[in-house]
Amino acid sequence: MEFVYVVKRAELFDLHYPQGFLDARTNEAGRIEVDRYLERARKHGFFVERRHAEQDSSLKQLIPYTVMSRDDEVLLLKRTKKGGDARLHDKFSLGVGGHINPPDAESGDVLEAATRREIDEEIMIVGEYSIEALGFINDDATPVGSVHIGVANLARVRGDVKVRETDMLVARFVSIAELEQLANDPGIDFETWSRFLVPVLASLLRRG
Repeated sequence: MEFVYVVKRAELFDLHYPQGFLDARTNEAGRIEVDRYLERARKHGFFVERRHAEQDSSLKQLIPYTVMSRDDEVLLLKRTKKGGDARLHDKFSLGVGGHINPPDAESGDVLEAATRREIDEEIMIVGEYSIEALGFINDDATPVGSVHIGVANLARVRGDVKVRETDMLVARFVSIAELEQLANDPGIDFETWSRFLVPVLASLLRRG
C-alpha cells in the first residue's frame, strides 16, 4: 500500500485553475502566484492512499518534475515498458521525478526532500548540481492530469550523468534545437508535461 502527498484542490488554487506551465519568473505576479501555491502545498498537504488519490479529482498529487541540464543541453529520457506506470511506457520525458511519500516529510522541506530523493533514485551524478524552481505544470484536460500537479525544477549539472535503472529508462543529452525537432515529430510521443516545457526551455536555460 502506497501513500502519496496531496493537497485539496480548493486549498491549493484560487477560483482560477492554471492550465499548462506557470513560469515562476515571467514577472513579479508569476513569482508571487507560484510562491503562494508552494506555501499552500506545504501548509495544507497530507498523505492518503494512492489508490484513493488516483480516483479523486478534488485532490492534487504533487509531483516533483526536474529537468536536468548541462551546459546548453538537457537530458532527454525515454521510459521503457519495464517501468511501473503503463501510462508512461515508450513516452519521451524531460522530467525526473515521482510521487512524494511519507519518509520525505521526516526531515526539513518535504518538497525539496522528495525532489532530491527522486533524482538520486533515477540518476547517478558524478559531480555537483544545483536546483532552482521553475514553476508549476497543471493539466486538467486529461484524467491523469486532473489528479496531479507538477512542481517543475531545473537541475544544473556540473559533471557526468548516468541512468541507474537502464532497463526502465534510456537517456541522453540533446540540444534545444534537436529537442524542438523531436517534439514536432508526430511519430514521437512526449509526456504532456514535457510538451508544456519544450517551448520555454531555451529561455529558462539562459537565465542565471
